[in-house]
Amino acid sequence: MSGSSNLETRSLFDELKHFEKGGFFDLGHPLLNRIAESFVKAAGIGAVQAVSREAYFTAAEGAGFDSAGSHVTDVTATKKQRLPHFKGETSRKSLEAMVKNTGKESLQWGMAAGMYAGLTYGLREVRGAHDWRSSAVAGAITGAALALTSDDNSHEQIVQCAITGAAISAAANLLTGIF
Repeated sequence: MSGSSNLETRSLFDELKHFEKGGFFDLGHPLLNRIAESFVKAAGIGAVQAVSREAYFTAAEGAGFDSAGSHVTDVTATKKQRLPHFKGETSRKSLEAMVKNTGKESLQWGMAAGMYAGLTYGLREVRGAHDWRSSAVAGAITGAALALTSDDNSHEQIVQCAITGAAISAAANLLTGIF
């Protein structure tokens, strides 16, 4: 056995190279693997984003600043806008609210990435090509589904998110070869 295949002597670099080749999951089908990997990666990003945003606002509130950087005397007003579940009654309730918010945001990011990855894979298999049209359809469906998970899931919000998802994913597909 070579040193790179021995689990005890593998370096972090070897692990990262293996991750890019095979990924974390082998669920028996490329579609399932792609959905699971996209979900986990994006959920992790969503969790980090939610926690870092909360850390920033907590530090800003502790210093007496609002999100725009101006000094405020009443910090409860800025806190109400951000997370309605944070009441500041006890640190345990605040921690529970942060964990719930982080979990919700992770789930939303993961669901969007997994759904988009699955749709683009499926459309590529069905149509035999991956182009901006497939990306736009996958982005529109994903955007509409993501809008349904928000608190304001009105008809206008769903259509707006579908159009935004289609535009972003089509633009990303068109710009892939340029950058």
